[in-house]
Amino acid sequence: MGMLRLCRQCIVVFALVIPIQAGAEIYVYEDENGVRHYTNTPTGKHYKLATLPRLNTPTGNASGSMDRGSVRMPSGSGNPARYDQHIEKAAYTHMVDPLLIKAIIKAESDFDQFATSSKGAQGLMQLMPATARDLRVANPYNAVQNINGGTRYFKKLLDAYDGDMARSLAAYNAGPGRVAKNGPLPRIKETLDYVQRVTRYYRVYQQDQSAGVSPKNRLQKLVTLN
Repeated sequence: MGMLRLCRQCIVVFALVIPIQAGAEIYVYEDENGVRHYTNTPTGKHYKLATLPRLNTPTGNASGSMDRGSVRMPSGSGNPARYDQHIEKAAYTHMVDPLLIKAIIKAESDFDQFATSSKGAQGLMQLMPATARDLRVANPYNAVQNINGGTRYFKKLLDAYDGDMARSLAAYNAGPGRVAKNGPLPRIKETLDYVQRVTRYYRVYQQDQSAGVSPKNRLQKLVTLN
């Protein structure tokens, strides 16, 4: 059974009470604000069965803590749309809003599948090698593996912080050991900036989904937020 939680910044994220089992059906409905809500136990006819997109073979070669270092961007930003189906698949599997995962990827690597930080964080969701091993991500530069592993890790953080998005994001950036379950966020400028940046991207994705903004116009809008 799932339930919605409201973080301190009034942004809705989804947190599961009981883990979803493999093969379970996921239902979705979009509210009047254009926000999608996911559950495996629909409570009304407004929920519709979510249809997962068929995944194509990923292109290219088949967490995190605050000392991951700056990201090296080899040649401009990647194409966000090419990863949408993988983001949705991972988000449905782990019961996290796909728009939030997309916002994390935007902040972490700007959709560069092969991004590598000066400290060794790798791929779209910038997984440190030790974190990738713990998540059984064999190839962090494989888009499907990286997105699934990073989403699963973030879901664990959401569960650990009772669905508090701000603290979960702070822990994704700075490491869980630096973020208390209660009390203020750590006074780490990089982490505070990171939480604000992801939150800002998340809001843009929510607004644009509701307004039906084209991917091209959305990209231009996000560039102005960097």
